[in-house]
Amino acid sequence: MDLAPYRAFLIELAELSGDFVRPFFANPDLAVELKADLSPVTLADRGAEELMRQLIRQRFPGHGIIGEEFGTEQGDAEFTWVLDPVDGTKSFITACPLFGTLIALQHRGAPVLGAIHLPILRQLLIGDGRTAVLNPGRDGGRTVRVRTCPRLEDATLLTSDPLNPAKYRNGPAFETLARRARLVRTWGDCYGYFLVATGHADIMCDPIMSPWDIAALVPVIRGAGGIITDWHGGDPIRGNSLLATGPELHAEALQALNP
Repeated sequence: MDLAPYRAFLIELAELSGDFVRPFFANPDLAVELKADLSPVTLADRGAEELMRQLIRQRFPGHGIIGEEFGTEQGDAEFTWVLDPVDGTKSFITACPLFGTLIALQHRGAPVLGAIHLPILRQLLIGDGRTAVLNPGRDGGRTVRVRTCPRLEDATLLTSDPLNPAKYRNGPAFETLARRARLVRTWGDCYGYFLVATGHADIMCDPIMSPWDIAALVPVIRGAGGIITDWHGGDPIRGNSLLATGPELHAEALQALNP
């Protein structure tokens, strides 16, 4: 399968949605609403997703779309774009730049391309399951890999919300894992997976996630040489949680989370 046209379009989606989102960041007049699940949403989320949807409809009218804000179109299409316009809205609304836009292309349900775009940091990471390239539009970009870390005691462990493991999975098991790690931080949402893929952190885990949170991260982490599963070691696309690590740590981290 020739992914080159889709890769170029993915870069275009990232750049244009980033241009849309930036003026809303740290804007004191930004209005924040609560959705039915009490998660926050803004005009940046909705506007960026609608912008990307319009571009997809124009360029690839036969493709499906799944998005956080506006649901599913042509869900049975061979190719489907999966969009999370602002992954980390809680960071976004508190003027923390560690949020991003997630864009994935799925072929018959399997993600074949994924992007993590950090519009304030101006970093774009694209993976295809075999390679991961940072800032591909800049002189071809730089290939990135997960770093080698053979021991949990040397690992940097990240998660989006330290309260969620106890709420959704096994809190004591996560606390045991965290105590073993060298460093624990909440540089979460897609930024945490960005750090693992680029070799600056070792473990990123989230006990609860939605499909638009997951799809783009799978080809990115795998493309960087990492392992990504759900919390129990299963197929991440069929799950609602994630564990991403380098290859040396995954089995041990998985065992720690599921004693």
